[in-house]
Amino acid sequence: MFDFIRDPETGIKVIVVGTGFAGLTAAIECFRKGHSVLVLESFQERKKLGDGISFGPNSGRIFLSWPGMNERLEPITWNTDGLTIKSWKGEHILDQDFGSKEQGYGKNYNGHRGDIHEAVFNYATEIGIDIRLGHKVVDYFESDTEAGVVANGERFVGDVVLSGDGVRSLGRTIVLGHEDKPKPSGYAIYRAWFDASALQGIPDFEWMFTKGQEICAWIGPDIHFIIATTKKHNDLSWVCTHKDDKDVEEGWMAEAPIADARKHLEGWDPLIHKILDATPDPIIDWKLVYRDPLPTWISPKRRTAVIGDAAHPFLPTSIQGASQAMEDGTTLAVCLQKSGKERVQEALQVFEALRYERVRAAQKTGETTRDIWHKADWNEVKKNPESIKLRREEWLLNFDSEKYAEDHYAATAALLDDPEAARQLNAPKID
Repeated sequence: MFDFIRDPETGIKVIVVGTGFAGLTAAIECFRKGHSVLVLESFQERKKLGDGISFGPNSGRIFLSWPGMNERLEPITWNTDGLTIKSWKGEHILDQDFGSKEQGYGKNYNGHRGDIHEAVFNYATEIGIDIRLGHKVVDYFESDTEAGVVANGERFVGDVVLSGDGVRSLGRTIVLGHEDKPKPSGYAIYRAWFDASALQGIPDFEWMFTKGQEICAWIGPDIHFIIATTKKHNDLSWVCTHKDDKDVEEGWMAEAPIADARKHLEGWDPLIHKILDATPDPIIDWKLVYRDPLPTWISPKRRTAVIGDAAHPFLPTSIQGASQAMEDGTTLAVCLQKSGKERVQEALQVFEALRYERVRAAQKTGETTRDIWHKADWNEVKKNPESIKLRREEWLLNFDSEKYAEDHYAATAALLDDPEAARQLNAPKID
């Protein structure tokens, strides 16, 4: 058992839509800060979805702040300390070390999305958060004094609504005043996660299983292929980002035959094709969708906010989508506690100003990495291997979102008459 300590009750009623990492973090943090929390989720039951996911030190410190959570995550996650980068032909380019530089930043967690999500979901229910499954939100409403949603024919009313219902968020409609549909990004990802025992003992794959875990990226023209082995060598996951211009209305995630991946990887390192040989068929074909950056994340009455992917979807090459979603949750909880019940509209404005420029800069790291990898000049890379390393910036990873919100709330609130100035006050200092 663990001791979860709540701050004194604030009287603020928070409705959270969605139980992704944004929604669950917002729920746990708001509950911890003394707010009343109700979570509505459309799924009838919690499902173990997805495959590999990474949480950097900036979100790892959030997990560590929840009593007992690290003990739940330790058996199902691992801490990555480096990355091997190869060319698409299999030439060794670089061994990038994370551990020595990032040791002081905090702890990162890597594992199966379904396992980590289950641990966080169960934690939220055990500390007493009211999570109602099978409640599909079909409408949002707000006034100057309250905000709410409609689900299962019932109106749920609170002081604020936090919409964490993903990239196809209905909550975006109330923020924008109109529906905006996701657009194809021009890329998709083949994904797989499977039992690695078939590869163990084969000399070509010995290097994958000599350490606690291994991550290796092969990079080529408009494609990159990444494998990761788990801490106990039980499983192997791989992702292959490739060009894809299909309309996202055709379905953003579906199954595909392994033969489709082979076509994209024709002529690549034979080791990759041996990995494909061991991969169960079919695989996941995940379309990467894009949305134009929202001009604002909060509604006209300033009582509804979109969070996580609903506000700011990330490219996987940023390795920050889940971490930034969690930072949204911690920041909101602090802002609501600082504002008090009578000024929750101010809290949402400050939340957006604290987060907006940081999130946009974090999104750009994913765009930069993808472009550097996919458009690499290999003659130049061989002269300067460091040029192709994965971007892992101190301003991004060595960051305490809770403390930052605590320290900068007042100064940001003082600038709300000039929203752009409030945002720029919190723009990250990037060398």
